[in-house]
Amino acid sequence: MSQQLDRAESAFAAARPRLFGIAYRMTGSVTDAEDLVQEVWLRWQLADRSAVRNPEAYLATAITRLAINESQTARARRETYVGPWLPEPVDTSADPQVGAEQGAVLELVVLMLLEKLTPTERAAYVLREAFDYPYGEIAEIVRTSEAAARQLVSRARKHLAAGRRAPVDRADQRRLLEAFVAAAQAGDLAALEELFAKDVVSYSDSNGAIRAAGRPLVGAASLAKIVPGWAPSFWAGAEASFVEVNGLAAIRLRNESGTYAVITVTASREGIDQVLWLVNPEKLKAFR
Repeated sequence: MSQQLDRAESAFAAARPRLFGIAYRMTGSVTDAEDLVQEVWLRWQLADRSAVRNPEAYLATAITRLAINESQTARARRETYVGPWLPEPVDTSADPQVGAEQGAVLELVVLMLLEKLTPTERAAYVLREAFDYPYGEIAEIVRTSEAAARQLVSRARKHLAAGRRAPVDRADQRRLLEAFVAAAQAGDLAALEELFAKDVVSYSDSNGAIRAAGRPLVGAASLAKIVPGWAPSFWAGAEASFVEVNGLAAIRLRNESGTYAVITVTASREGIDQVLWLVNPEKLKAFR
């Protein structure tokens, strides 16, 4: 019996990074992903493992189907969320569970776009683009035909392509982030407006825990005026350091109370397209 349990634990431990990676990309929440992984572990302990020919496939199917169900209920919960909702960030320079798999389908902006897909479309896309599952296996996992699985992935690709411009490379993204932070700290309206794309959008995720914009702020001119207005209080006494958030550069702000904000930007040839302010304390646990 102990040998069987040892084999079960070994199989689960080997699959765990991928299970977490699937669940996180499906939910955009570290907490929810960890809960789903724990649920799969409990099911794996109770399963008739002698009938399981491929433990990795079994576990991947279990986590994906649970994540599809969780995605459906999460949408209902977010109807009561205060202000914009952003995915929970992960420190990809330090988190082996996320870093163990391909970086695809990991950036915050991609996870935000995935929120607009159906849970089944999202699952098919994640399995294909992040983990390179064959369409036949995807079809079995999401309970559809192989042709339908291909259509799910195709629709998801088209949606994501329509939802964002071609991004700049990582070096340029970091350079623009540095310039944004410098201009924001200085309250330099002209410099900010020059950095922004005309249709830039700013999202502040606080869930009402701290004072923040309760809706997305749109437009270079208006955002360039708003940011300097609260710069003195927001940046006062801040220790700023670079971190890697979901594969891209971000700024972590700390004061005597600890980390109070993580900020990142997305950018294209037109300039900074999005500014993402993560200030909900519940989502900053990985950066404390």
